[in-house]
Amino acid sequence: MDYKAALAFSIPLGLAIVGVGSAIALGRAVSAAMDATARQPEASMKILINMIAGCALIEALTIYALVLSFQLMGKM
Repeated sequence: MDYKAALAFSIPLGLAIVGVGSAIALGRAVSAAMDATARQPEASMKILINMIAGCALIEALTIYALVLSFQLMGKM
């Protein structure tokens, strides 16, 4: 097997793993923020700001993986 075949198998598999991981992480972050808001409604703005910052970091990692996959597809 040459490296092009290995890339053809590993790039979609890697993107699928990153996508599932990102979806799970975002779901857990939003769920925890909703639970925290239900317990402390007066702190909802602080919770929202922290949740948005965390979600932005999670999405940034997903976008980095997508950019890396595009770079690797250029080598095929």
